[in-house]
Amino acid sequence: MATTLKALARGSFATSSATLYTVPASTTTVVSNVSVCNTTDASVNFFILLDGVELFSTTAIAAYTTVVIDIKQALAATKVIAGYASAVGVKYHLSGAEIS
Repeated sequence: MATTLKALARGSFATSSATLYTVPASTTTVVSNVSVCNTTDASVNFFILLDGVELFSTTAIAAYTTVVIDIKQALAATKVIAGYASAVGVKYHLSGAEIS
């Protein structure tokens, strides 16, 4: 079994739910860190779902703030991490390990 530590996904949230990362076939992914950065001048909400289950739902983040969340969540092959924010200008970075 090979374990690869990596940045799973990074980018800007859309304002409607979109796929951020899909676990590759024959792989288990352990999400270890979620960073969310609000680059706007107002508080906004963000949402992150792991395999359709809300991990963060209507979670407020203040203007010009970064939140770093350490977690340990395993996802099986082909499972999806999705997310969105209530406004443009909110960025995300997902870190973890892929085990194949």
